[in-house]
Parts: sequence; C-alpha cells; structure tokens
Amino acid sequence: MKLDIKKTVQMGFGFLSICAFWQMYNALIPLILTGTFHLNETISGVIMAMDNVLALFLLPIFGSVSDRCKHKMGRRKPFILYGTIAAVILMLMLPIVDNSYYANPSGGKAALFIGILGALLVAMGTYRSPAVALMVDCTIKPLRSRANAIINLMGAVGGIIYLGVAAVLYPASRTKGLEHINYLPVFMIVAGIMLISLCIVMITVDEIAFTKEVENYELLHPEDNLAVEDENGNEVLPTEVKRSLTFLLISVALWFIAYNGMETWFTTYAVNMWDMAVGAASFCLLVATGGAIIFFVPSGMLASKIGRKKTILLGIAILGISFLCGFVFTIVHPSFSPVLYVLFACVGMGWAFINVNSMPMVVEMCKGSDVGKFTGYYYTFSMAAQIVTPIFAGFLLNHVGYITLFPYATIFAALAFVTMLFVKHGDGNVEVKKGLEAFEDMD
Repeated sequence: MKLDIKKTVQMGFGFLSICAFWQMYNALIPLILTGTFHLNETISGVIMAMDNVLALFLLPIFGSVSDRCKHKMGRRKPFILYGTIAAVILMLMLPIVDNSYYANPSGGKAALFIGILGALLVAMGTYRSPAVALMVDCTIKPLRSRANAIINLMGAVGGIIYLGVAAVLYPASRTKGLEHINYLPVFMIVAGIMLISLCIVMITVDEIAFTKEVENYELLHPEDNLAVEDENGNEVLPTEVKRSLTFLLISVALWFIAYNGMETWFTTYAVNMWDMAVGAASFCLLVATGGAIIFFVPSGMLASKIGRKKTILLGIAILGISFLCGFVFTIVHPSFSPVLYVLFACVGMGWAFINVNSMPMVVEMCKGSDVGKFTGYYYTFSMAAQIVTPIFAGFLLNHVGYITLFPYATIFAALAFVTMLFVKHGDGNVEVKKGLEAFEDMD
C-alpha cells in the first residue's frame, strides 16, 4: 500500500481554498466591522462568532446530504463546485459594499453587508464537510492519516499565501494614517485562488474512479469495515464501536477547548503577565503554527507505524506537558525568555500529532455511505469547543486571574488523554514493514 501523493495534493486544493478564505475572513472582517461600520467590539465579536455557530448545524447537515448525492460528478464535487462559486460571488460583494458605505453611509448598506455576510457563511458551510470527505472517499482506510496530513499541509499553505499577499498589498507604509482601506484587491486575489483551486479539483480529481478503487479495496478487506448488519439487513455500528466514537468525539472537544483557549487568550496573557509586546507574543503562536506544519507529514507516517491512538495520546501528552511547563515558567520566571519558543514549538508538534489523526479515526468507524455525516460530527464537536472555550477561559481570566490560563489548558488536555484511553476502535491497520519495503514511502 502506497499513498498517491499527487492525487492527494490535487484533492487538497479544496481545503487550501477554504483555509485561504478563512484566514482572510478572520483578519479583515473585524477591521471592516469596527472601522467602516463603527460597530463596537462586542457586536463585532458576536458577528464573528456566527461562523462557528452556523457550522454546528451546516457541517453535519451538508455532510449528510452529500452522502446521499447521486450526481454524475460524484457525491462531493457538486457541493465543492457550487459552494465555491456562490462563496466567490458573495465575498466579492463585501468590499464593494464596504467602499460604498464609506463613501455614502446608510442603514440599508449596513444591513446589506450583514446579509451578504450571513449568506457567505452559509455558502462556505455547504462544502467544507464534502471537501474533506472527498479525501476520505478517495483514500483507503490505512492511508488516511498520511493523506490527512497532506490535506492539513495544503490548508496551511492556503493561509500562508493569504498572509503573504496581505503583507505585500497592505504594508504599514501604505496604510498608516488612512481613514479607510480598499480591501477589494485582496478579496479579488483570494477569489482567484479559490477559483484556480476549484478548477484543479474539478479537472484532476476523478471522484467516481477513485471512489470505485476504494470500494474494490474494501470488498477485498471486509475486516476493515466496523459496521454490521442488523436483523433488517441494514448496516449499523455495534454498541462498542458507538461507545468508542462517543469517547473520541468528547476527546476532540476537550483538546480543542485546551488548544483554542490558549490560542485565543495567549497574546493577552503574555502582555499582562510577562509584559511582552503584542508582536513578540504573536510570534510565539507563529512558532506553534510552524511546529505543527513541520510535523504534519511525520505525524501521519508515525501513525502508520504505531497506530493513530498511540500517536494521538503522545500528542496530547506533549501538549499537556507543554502547557504545564508554561505554568511553571510563569511561577519561576515571570518574564519573556527564548525558552518560550521551544515550548510553543512543542505545542505545535503535539497539535500536529493530534489533528492529523483524529478525523481519520472518526471516519474509520463509519460505513462508507456515512463519511460526510461523520466528518460533520467531527467538525460539530470541534466548532462547539471553539465557541465555548474563549468565553469560559475569558471568564476565568477576568474573575480569577490570568494565572489560570495554563492550568486551564493543562486540565482539559489531561481530560482528553483520559477519555482517549476509552477509545478502542478507529485505529486502522498499522503497517509493519521490513527490509527494503520500509523505504517505500520515502520517495
């Protein structure tokens, strides 16, 4: 068994476009809401949280709907095609309305902007689960961790491309002192990235043929299918598999609570506790992101050797120990030190071990016709955690003290480790290779 890297990269362009969009959305929409429309931070924050709230419902719904799609292009590509086109049209309207409101403000234009924003979030929600499920449909179960590593890497590339474009178009020398910035050029470039990525997926990915290959593999390896037939001949998951799935999804929520809570509040924490500059604190998070990117592919390879569960447990342990070390660092050395960079590189490594292997474990437990729905379940639990944790962690920081941030993240990482121990299914087949065969995946 050998992963088709070229095919996986081609499928990954769908996720690249999604990540490029969200990187831009999260960076620019708050600036537009507060700068152009003069909304306060609370209202802007509520609007920015709507994407996670909508995702709770849209991702499992459209994942499930795509499972039942019988289009001639396949189950997933129609959603990727029409979702991307709708999103591109809507997103290009945003800077146009923004510029128009600045030139001639009116309540109608403000309402139009919010309406377009809501429709855009729905459009993006229609194809995220199908885009990820496409990789699952087209990759045999033992190779999904390594394929997911490449998908995550493609997503990171999408985010980096946007950051590079923004750095070139909007340096401080061009924007300093301006009352209003025209963001239409960067929206057009990201729209172009999304359309080019769409073309690559639509032209190069033969979903029907790739899915058929996976189906043929599964016919030859029925032991990989955890579903069984009930008395009516319907495929269902055994009780013990459902129990594993439940504990896995709880683990997903817990480690996202830990990681995203730290990610959300670390900059504020560092400024208040260590008197760090915002830029220096942000660089720590950049180091964590870089560490994750470096370990995306190795984490998939490691999982093929020792199993996904052990790799995830290792990642949780690294994550939790790193957070605990951050708390100890605060106690014994309450100021900035380069040691923090090493600490956050370990955070990124632990996160890569977790993130690359968790979604393949979820879909490993479902039958082929439910891949989109189970992908939606994964995103529902992760999104729910990302809605709750900024509020809960912020409450502790406000009412107990900033010192609680690292213990907060450590405790939830430890809880994720415990719940993960109860997951008994979804590991996939661990490859055992000897001799020259062990070098197959190195080219």
